[in-house]
Amino acid sequence: NWLLDLDQRDEGARIRIGRLTLDRGTLGYDDAGKKTSIRSELSTSNTQSGSGVAFNAQGQYKGLPLRARGSGGPVLAMRDESTPYALKVDATGGRTRVRADGTITSLLKFTAMDMRLALSGDSLEELFPLLGIAFPATRAYATEGHLLHSGNTWRYEKFSGRIGDSDIAGALQVDTGGKRPAMKADLVSKLLDVADLGPLIGARPGSVQAAKQSAQARVLPDLPFNTGRWSSVDAEVTLKAATIRRAGELPLENLATHLSLRDSVLKLEPLDFGVAGGHLNAVISLDGRKDPIQARARVRARKILIAKLFPAVELNKTSTGQINGEFDLAGKGNSVGRMLASSSGKAGLVVSGGEISKLMMEKIGLHLWEILEIKVTGDKLVKLRCAVADFDVKEGTMRAGALIFDTQITTIVGTGSIDLAREKLDLTLNPKTKHTSIVALRSPIYVRGSFARPDVAVDKGRVAARAIGAIALGIVN
Repeated sequence: NWLLDLDQRDEGARIRIGRLTLDRGTLGYDDAGKKTSIRSELSTSNTQSGSGVAFNAQGQYKGLPLRARGSGGPVLAMRDESTPYALKVDATGGRTRVRADGTITSLLKFTAMDMRLALSGDSLEELFPLLGIAFPATRAYATEGHLLHSGNTWRYEKFSGRIGDSDIAGALQVDTGGKRPAMKADLVSKLLDVADLGPLIGARPGSVQAAKQSAQARVLPDLPFNTGRWSSVDAEVTLKAATIRRAGELPLENLATHLSLRDSVLKLEPLDFGVAGGHLNAVISLDGRKDPIQARARVRARKILIAKLFPAVELNKTSTGQINGEFDLAGKGNSVGRMLASSSGKAGLVVSGGEISKLMMEKIGLHLWEILEIKVTGDKLVKLRCAVADFDVKEGTMRAGALIFDTQITTIVGTGSIDLAREKLDLTLNPKTKHTSIVALRSPIYVRGSFARPDVAVDKGRVAARAIGAIALGIVN
């Protein structure tokens, strides 16, 4: 690569080097503007295939600590810009680890690449400083697949791995030839853990468990979205998951969604999944061009089975009936919690037909004699005529316009509100019995407390008064 004439124009004056070895060579690279400073030690080692290069590097890359080691083909092969150069690398940048083994054509221009690539780290979000492309926050991940590069296209195909406790597989492609990188991905998961979805919507790890231990703790996700990075990429991503773990607590299945990010506007359209034997379809839009984010969510619930929705409630397991509903909310905020705290719109659920546990209804009505009788003879099902829950939502407060639960035995009429900003419940349920009970302690049921620790109680004064009256009547009789 040297010409001996002073003007460096005479190709006949080129020195032809047949073999070059390195002994304790040092290569330095500095780019203060990009917070990059790397020092690499190079040497050659004789192998059966010729003199290969071994290297160790450390320093800083885009502000992150960097350590790398690896090996490559002969030194002189580096200058060939048309022949693939063999390279093997094991590197860490920050808390991200990269292992690659394959070939690169033109080390200076990266005109083509064909490598097996293994990638792991604490969160996909940490790839942004390295690649300049926004990925969502996730739990710890590890993937391995085939990386191909040609022209403006990078493709990570046939990869598989894990994110948290969920498996993930598919293909991802990035085209760098436009205004901003354009990413397309088709992802599938055989088993998706609900806990792994938390970081995607800004939920803190273990937040629900912590909330149950403290009345002041929040349940709704409160970590802000980093919209400053949304303009770094346009994305079209599809995700399908067959099975969702923790179905006993949150009965979900068959998740399918399409995520679109264009010009800092993120849409989930649609977001579909099965829930409790039924189906839930949602369209969610987050406009990251505004500060705070302008959000809109439209959700339709169809044919959700009561018995499967609350599997932990023993008396509910034999109940039948389907829930249908619609939610249409708009709000603003940089986290899911803030969006809901400022939201306005409508929310409603309807149950028509079905059957429900007679013992459950007698307990709600505090019909002591009937409860004792059912304990002896066994529980039965009674007709559920209808149930309606209709809420007007304004600036984060849900007020009950209609809250009715009607059965053969009891009609429950509810009033009150739900404060999404403070995560507080303030509902009163008034049971109205349809038959006279020999011993009944009828009382309103108060649903108070926080989302994390709801408190359900009866009017103790009224119950006590009725109990004393029942005892007195018994004595008179």
